[in-house]
Order: sequence, then C-alpha cells, then structure tokens
Amino acid sequence: MSILVHKLTRVLVQGITGREGRFHTGQMLEYNTNIVAGVTPGRGGEWVHGKPVFDNVESAIEATGADVSVIFVPPSYAVDAIYEAADAGIKLIICITEGIPVFEMMQVRYYLKQIGSRLIGSNCPGILVPGQCSIGIIPWQIVQKGKIGVVSKSGALCYDVVNALSAHGLGQSTIVGIGGDPILGTNFVDVLEMFENDADTDHVVLLGEIGGSEEIEAAAYIKHYMTKPVTAFIAGKSAPQGTRMGHAGAIIEGGRGTAQEKIEALSDAGVRVADHYEQIVDIIRESK
Repeated sequence: MSILVHKLTRVLVQGITGREGRFHTGQMLEYNTNIVAGVTPGRGGEWVHGKPVFDNVESAIEATGADVSVIFVPPSYAVDAIYEAADAGIKLIICITEGIPVFEMMQVRYYLKQIGSRLIGSNCPGILVPGQCSIGIIPWQIVQKGKIGVVSKSGALCYDVVNALSAHGLGQSTIVGIGGDPILGTNFVDVLEMFENDADTDHVVLLGEIGGSEEIEAAAYIKHYMTKPVTAFIAGKSAPQGTRMGHAGAIIEGGRGTAQEKIEALSDAGVRVADHYEQIVDIIRESK
C-alpha cells in the first residue's frame, strides 16, 4: 500500500521532448515507473525513450489510459498544461515547473478544486514510492523501502534527510515533495491525513521552512487527529525578516512565518522537532 501513486500508476509526461522532460523521463524509467506516453504540442508521432509522444493530453489518455501527469513545461506554458491535464480527466497532476506567478496559481488551485483534480506543486520534486515508482525528480538511488512517510517543502532538504534515513536502515513508505511556492495544490495537512490512514506508514517526517502558515496548520492537525508519531525539522532559523530564502514562499513578513513560531506550534502538538536535520535519525530511533 502507498499514498497517491503505486507501481501500476500510468504516467504521462507533459513536456517529454524538452531537455528536462527527456532526462527525467529516462531516470523515472530506470526505476521501472510505468510511463506510458508523453505530450508536446506539434511533436505528436515522435518517440522518446521508447514512449509515444502525442500532441495533446486527451489523445494520449485515449491511446494509453494514462491517469497521472507530471509536468516539465516552461513557466509561460505550465498553467495551460495543468488546465489541459485536468480538463482531460487527469485526477493527479504533479507540476515540477518553478516560476509560475502566484496569482495564476491561485486561479489554478480554485479551478482544480471545483473539478476534483489534485495538484502536487508547483515547484516541487514530485512523489516517490520506494520499490514501486518515481514520478518527478527525487533521486531514487538514495531511497529504501520501509515504514516512514516523508513530506517536505524543500527538495534538497528532503534528499538529505532521506539519504540519512536510508543510510541508517530507516526505510520510507512514500516521499512527497509538496513544493516551496506561496500557493500550493497540496499542503502538509493533506499529506498528513493520507499518512495517518496509510497502513504501511508508522512514523512521519515533516520538513518545513520559514514563510507561510502551513506548518502551524499542520501542528493543529497533528495535535487533534494524528495517532502516529511525527518528527519535524524547520529550516531557516537564522533568516532575516523580509528576505526571501530559496523558495518563493520562504520569507518572513510582519514577524509571522518564523522558524521559532513553527517550532513552538509543532512542539506544543507533541512533535519532536530536531535542532538539525541530522538529528531526525536519532529521534526516530529513540521512539522505536
């Protein structure tokens, strides 16, 4: 069992003929991800890594039965790619593209909610289920199958933590990178709820950062609904107010969204919060 995707998920790559799409399609296929097709307007009839390319999502679905889309499309076209996938009936869309304007993402999120499609991202590393599939850019070489669910805003931090977990024999059930933009299709609470209901997850690692209120909302959910232990790390303790750190959403404004505010909320909810991400391994070991 896993959350969101599994080995039988039929994956469509939008932007498969571009440099990033082509490269990461190859990486995903190396992990035996069930990629069935790609889409690039005007390039229908071509083949990439042995997979057929279609001019549009609708025709790709009709021919292959694709049910999940991963988007490697430049920012100026990514929103249209999301709408196209949703209108064609794709219920899970994973958008790797960064640099999409906030206002456009607000419109996308509202629209997808109305029609019942879920977006992961934008500006996210995707989803990986060890031993089953990799959809996005999470390096599968560092993962190990196990019972720890990982949800992260940051891709790089996620990779470091997963690598440390695997090196100490602490395998993962599902790894979800939700992205670091101010407006996201799926937030911490959404993924925490999935992990809480997943029989193959017995511990959750939450990796947050400064900016926004998602971690505080996650703390409230954990306090009232989570029965599984949660370990967390919040990046950006030394970030100055008003300065964006890395992600578009990682900025402290008006004294809100600080690391300390989030750490206090999570600690109050019973979450063990690591002072440094390398301590996550020790905390989990102590809890077993």
